[in-house]
Amino acid sequence: PVPRSRVGRSAVTRRSLGYAYVNFLNAEDSERALEQLNYTPIRGRPCRIMWSQRDPGQRRAGQGNIFIKNLDEAIDNKALHDTFLAFGKILSCKVASNEHGSLGYGFVHYESNDAAEEAIKHVNGMLLNGKKVYVGHHISKKDRQAKIEEARAQYTNCLVSTSPSPRDMRVARL
Repeated sequence: PVPRSRVGRSAVTRRSLGYAYVNFLNAEDSERALEQLNYTPIRGRPCRIMWSQRDPGQRRAGQGNIFIKNLDEAIDNKALHDTFLAFGKILSCKVASNEHGSLGYGFVHYESNDAAEEAIKHVNGMLLNGKKVYVGHHISKKDRQAKIEEARAQYTNCLVSTSPSPRDMRVARL
């Protein structure tokens, strides 16, 4: 039995935001739903089921969150989950994709930082479906942007030319 469920909706348009909360009467039913229904298709798209984390500080802390890049396009959410499950309890797992398929990278969020460290240690540099993958700690977009801006501030080279020759143009494009 499900005493309560709620679909996340836009406050302006009232359209679905693509997620929902489902409350069960007992933890065993929740566990069974997570185990049996995770990654099953809903309207042609695999659903991801995870425990609701009400503390936004915990969600944003990034503890136990890893980033995987250079994934083969055949690797989906379930395959990524099954690959990384050996290292610890997974809270969330996702392959980034668009309407054309996989974008070649994904994220796994572990319950503990130790599990994330083990996954990085064992899978970084491995071949998955014939492609060598990079696995490392997830760095937030804000932190990545700050690093880029810092590097730009250090960059002081420029090309000055009075009459560009073909050779100068090749150098300028580099």
